[in-house]
Amino acid sequence: MIRTMLATTDGRILSGDEALIERWRREAGSRLWIDLQGETRETERSLLERFDSHPLAIDDAHRERHPPKIEEFEHHTLIIYRGISSFDAELNYEPQQMAFFLGADYLISLHPGKAASIERLFAQEGGALLVESPEHVVLRIMYTSAGYYLDSLLEFETQISDLEDELQLAGNDNLMRRIVAYKSRLVKMRRLFNYHQGITQELIAYDYRHLPRENPATLHAINDVFERFERLHSLTQMYYDICGDLVDGYLSISSHQLNTTMRILTVMMSIFVPLTFIAGVYGMNFEHMPELGYRHAYFIVLVVMLALGVGLLWVFRRRKWL
Repeated sequence: MIRTMLATTDGRILSGDEALIERWRREAGSRLWIDLQGETRETERSLLERFDSHPLAIDDAHRERHPPKIEEFEHHTLIIYRGISSFDAELNYEPQQMAFFLGADYLISLHPGKAASIERLFAQEGGALLVESPEHVVLRIMYTSAGYYLDSLLEFETQISDLEDELQLAGNDNLMRRIVAYKSRLVKMRRLFNYHQGITQELIAYDYRHLPRENPATLHAINDVFERFERLHSLTQMYYDICGDLVDGYLSISSHQLNTTMRILTVMMSIFVPLTFIAGVYGMNFEHMPELGYRHAYFIVLVVMLALGVGLLWVFRRRKWL
């Protein structure tokens, strides 16, 4: 699907298809946004070449799972961004790569599937932002997309709080598997947000021709995007640390319970070893064992064994081993 939005010099906002491209070329000072969703690579390449896009930039945009980056070329600036197609409070998300070719008075966005942030701008404030400049559209898309990430992460905070309570009340292996799965997803998300944070840091630190820092509105928008990705990165790091603490806490509790069990078993063995020794001695079938001929020997041995067991039990309780 190819759709276009044109901001004319007289302030009107027009939406349509490829036909608006020719009007944009005829009307100096107008600004154009072309959005390509799910188009073939041949179609995308053909359109991008009409705007003198660099071949290496096109190759980067078409490369699958390309890490987010920003690179400046002669006629445009390329921004590769990792958006989302779905995200829930369990941190199950499906990313989708988005590429932006940003020129002086045009923006071309490429993405394979539906992008909620782009849909929102096309339906609401995209025209007003395009009137200001195409870079404001790009920055707002990134800002809006980061907002969707942030909403789901904040919902995950409730999940992890409930999980912490469950683990303290009745920890089990199923809960541990959930925590480990969360840690794995958080690692991937932290890496992704680190890439995005690096892009916005570059925008703050360096001058790009199509993202001028001397424009106060542009610099403010860049700072907003940077702060949002910085918060996302810090939140994922914090949640990752919390999951790690929960794992360590569960292992510590399990180890403590195991130590308690082993201590009880050791005490029981310490009590029964001397009793077993006595029983073993008098269970030997030697012919000459004087004690066997004594009339009350059986009762005396039982009393001695009982006293020995009770005495050891008293000693262990006194030492608080039981």
